[in-house]
Amino acid sequence: MGTWATDAFGNDYAMDWAQDLQEYKTLELVETTLDNVIDSTEAELEAPFAAEALAALEVIARLLGKPGADDPATAEVDEWVERCKKKITPPLLEKAALAFGRITAEVSELHQLWQESEHFADWQADVADLRQRVLGNI
Repeated sequence: MGTWATDAFGNDYAMDWAQDLQEYKTLELVETTLDNVIDSTEAELEAPFAAEALAALEVIARLLGKPGADDPATAEVDEWVERCKKKITPPLLEKAALAFGRITAEVSELHQLWQESEHFADWQADVADLRQRVLGNI
């Protein structure tokens, strides 16, 4: 995976996912992406699914009016959010909470890859910040 930052869109998987998002007018891709993480029956959650889910979670944060730091790479995502203006429902937030749990678990390949890097603490901080922006103190 090409990775250049610890934030949700700092990798190739997330940026490819963001390009796919442009084809949707609803939250279907966001929800499907979270479902892929939640419903995975694999013992270990694969890194691509986790990376895409973090991108989906960042979209939720932006729809809630709580975007992360400005990033030129996410300009198209921000434009999509402006066009979409969908309401985030409690069931979608429940899925978000479950997805965060799977992504940050020891059996998450993405978690393991970051744990093996010198930037693990930064990644954990970025994920915690995103979780706070999406779920608050839940």
